[in-house]
Amino acid sequence: MLGRFLLLLAALTLAGPATALTIYKYTDANGVVTYSDKAVKGAQVFVFRDRMVERLDRQVKLETKKHEAGETLLLRNDLFAPVEVELRLDNVQNAVGVPSKPIRWVLPPRSNIRLATLAARDPSKPLSYTPRLRYALGDPRLLPLVYHYPLPWRGGPFRLTQGANGKYSHFTPKGRYALDIAMPEGTPIVAARGGVVVKTENSQTGRGNNPSGNYVRILHDDGTMGVYLHLMRGSVATQEGQRIEVGGMIGRSGNTGNSTGPHLHFVVQRNVGLALESIPYDFNQPVDSLPNFAVGGD
Repeated sequence: MLGRFLLLLAALTLAGPATALTIYKYTDANGVVTYSDKAVKGAQVFVFRDRMVERLDRQVKLETKKHEAGETLLLRNDLFAPVEVELRLDNVQNAVGVPSKPIRWVLPPRSNIRLATLAARDPSKPLSYTPRLRYALGDPRLLPLVYHYPLPWRGGPFRLTQGANGKYSHFTPKGRYALDIAMPEGTPIVAARGGVVVKTENSQTGRGNNPSGNYVRILHDDGTMGVYLHLMRGSVATQEGQRIEVGGMIGRSGNTGNSTGPHLHFVVQRNVGLALESIPYDFNQPVDSLPNFAVGGD
């Protein structure tokens, strides 16, 4: 039994193969609410999935341009962040110009590139192939710089409810070093590091259809990304493409997505090679102390 320590557990992280952990919530005869990993008769079940859904297929697009000489494969990156891509062509028939190995490239923000041009070996017959595209946000060639993060909220002090390598939702490479900080809904959330806003979600209510709830992803100059999750619906105060400085308003804390209580889930990630992984980071002061920013405020 985990007692009151788990009253504000949260679960999320990044897109990819999902693992899950089932937690049971029950109320005893004295009205005390307890969370446990042991099944108890009459308990309510919570299934925590280590997963954050960020749809990129509408912003990273493989396009085919047909012409008299054959077909040209073009890739567009409409994001305000670089994207590492890998293109492989399978089941190729009647085609020349097929790369001998997968094409890997890092596409700059808001750019496009020609990846390959194919022609029919026998012009009287159609050429065919199956494209396989993989991609991940960020440039894996960049190396993280040492940085101590100011606390990304105004107010407090608040309490850390799950740390790095947490058993309940911080147990895969994508979220291993995340921190969950319990705080009232509506607490102002501010940027702990400057950068460019590259992804936001602002319309989820309650548990919604995305475990991360409403969130903001910020790309830092060294290629790392700070992600602020479970924000209050309609509170996100930034937009994609915007440059934000340390202390700039991001939104307000909430209880959206796969969350059992109001809190902020903060994680720092980088592309390690066609995959996002969380990396260790340090705040510049203890979580349960007052932040560097003024208490309260809008």
